[in-house]
Amino acid sequence: MNTFSRGQKGKLADLGCQSPLTVTIDLQAAGMALDVSCFGLDAADKLSDDRYMVFFNQLASPGNAVALTLSTGKAVFRVDLNALPDAVSKLVFTAAIDGAGSMRGIGSGSITLGESVTFPLSGADFQDEKALILGEIYRKDGVWRFGAVGQGFNGGLSALLAHFGGTQAAADTASPPASATTAPAATAGKKISLSKVTLEKRGDKISLDKQGSQGYGRIRVNLNWDQGAVTAAPEKQGFLSRLRNVGKSGGIDLDLACLYQMGDGTAGGVQALGEAWGNYDARPFVHLAGDDRSGTSKDGEDLWINGDRFDAIKRILIFTFIYEGAPNWGVTNGVVTIEVPNQAPVEVRLDHGGSEAMCAIAMIENQGGKLQVTKLVEYFSQGGGVSAHEQMDRKYGFGLKWRTGSK
Repeated sequence: MNTFSRGQKGKLADLGCQSPLTVTIDLQAAGMALDVSCFGLDAADKLSDDRYMVFFNQLASPGNAVALTLSTGKAVFRVDLNALPDAVSKLVFTAAIDGAGSMRGIGSGSITLGESVTFPLSGADFQDEKALILGEIYRKDGVWRFGAVGQGFNGGLSALLAHFGGTQAAADTASPPASATTAPAATAGKKISLSKVTLEKRGDKISLDKQGSQGYGRIRVNLNWDQGAVTAAPEKQGFLSRLRNVGKSGGIDLDLACLYQMGDGTAGGVQALGEAWGNYDARPFVHLAGDDRSGTSKDGEDLWINGDRFDAIKRILIFTFIYEGAPNWGVTNGVVTIEVPNQAPVEVRLDHGGSEAMCAIAMIENQGGKLQVTKLVEYFSQGGGVSAHEQMDRKYGFGLKWRTGSK
């Protein structure tokens, strides 16, 4: 094991480090809460793509190039340098205090690469800093290297984010569609939310209270997926044809949709398949804002819910299906974010899937006037003459009649 001191650098190959490798951060911080992160930076040392910031609310980058596992007092990043895009030339590993305390209060600690190199540090090395830049893996002249940094930094995680050119997300204030043919304007660039809520396991729930007397306001349900793996898809064929030709085009096209049940028991669906776009201002108070046929929209696809009429809604099942392209859900890196004005966004990742056609992502329910979100992430495929749509319906009991549709 090579022991580095502050400022020391070395080529990974010379240190015996091969990709994929693990980067373990072990900091003893009794009585303090630490947030550990990895920033994927470009040649200008800026976070040009927010998907390559890996931290407690975003545990993996596209393609699992960087993936984080958290445990008490320790964080382990699995790094596959070969899976990083050319635009990412540096990975910077940081720690920030969430709440009271300063870095002088930490005990012994280290950042370690596999079993090859370790950089020890302690609170005696710092003063009143709230954050640390621990170390970095960077590419120079086509060769990956490790540098021990150990630099104290004023401010917490949000200050680190700003330092690397990122922007913390505020509440979504975009307007909903005025009619079934008008979609909301796209927001100017995605921002990273340091306060979003991630539902980690199936069955995890969160309840949101109304912020005003009217209701929940304009609720945005956004589906996004790995745009880096997307190529322009050919003109779509029927849904059944798509099932027979999954993976042949190389493009990934996910369709966002929902099933709904009103307070009076009336049920239905909102989806591009069959051009059932819904209605924001009238029943069912749910509207699908178009269909991204190419899969190249940076903002993905949006479903808008009229939260001021949430009292008329019993439940909404958010789901998606692979209309064309990806042979498995691991390729998509799909994520749904439910954004309620003035509240932390709720994130559900489409994990654990295989080659199934459809995923029931989350259930939004009216529980005594409170909006409750439950992570489902249940997968369905056509079988025994029963479509994936119908199997999902049977599972969750909406009682609809299904027939083959197309766009």
